[in-house]
Amino acid sequence: MIKRYARNLFISVDQLVNTILGGDPDETLSSRAAKHANNRGWSLLARFLEWIDPGHLADSREDDEGANGSF
Repeated sequence: MIKRYARNLFISVDQLVNTILGGDPDETLSSRAAKHANNRGWSLLARFLEWIDPGHLADSREDDEGANGSF
């Protein structure tokens, strides 16, 4: 139960950071990084996430999210 709570809390913080940076409030920063991994600036974050957790970008990409973002 605590593990699920911690995961949900982390996802909510991740979505908050993405929103503060102009992204869709329902999308995680990891999903946004996966979509823009080849773009300048995003590639550094994408490489870092993959270094920490190989396969993370593919697992976190949400193609149905992100339409409401500013950028």
